[in-house]
Amino acid sequence: MPMSPYVAGLRRLVGPELLMLPGVSAVVVNDAGHILLGRRSDTGQWSLIAGAIDPGEQPADAIVREIEEETGVHVVVERLVGAAMHPVTYPNGDRCQYLNIWFRCLAVSGEARVNDDESLEVGWFPPHALPDMPAWERLRVETALKDEPMAWYAQDGSHDTELGFTHSDA
Repeated sequence: MPMSPYVAGLRRLVGPELLMLPGVSAVVVNDAGHILLGRRSDTGQWSLIAGAIDPGEQPADAIVREIEEETGVHVVVERLVGAAMHPVTYPNGDRCQYLNIWFRCLAVSGEARVNDDESLEVGWFPPHALPDMPAWERLRVETALKDEPMAWYAQDGSHDTELGFTHSDA
């Protein structure tokens, strides 16, 4: 899916300079306990399903929309899992820092498929056999699979590299 009209308007003003944006991601689990991942068309990496929050949209609504748009899977949000800043430099040089809010979601219907141009493929993976993913993605999976009563967040003074983020992660 192309850049949202909102972000495209900002990019016309600031070019590739840093934008801070709200984003969401999800650890989607099916009845077998497998996790839904998409292989991104921009980087070729396997990733959790994620996206930007549109102006006026609530985070939980945004992740439900993103999952359906990207994979055709319908979910219910089970719980908020965590929040952290996430730097990204896209292949075209655009720089963003997302305030990412991630959720645990349960798949309730639909067949996982490539449903837009953001993914090359989608699939279900058992937690013990996930493909190669950045450390920050694995952190999100680990926190979502725990039964913690509180959401995870970066401790005071945490830096990107301590959280497994590099500025070229996407």
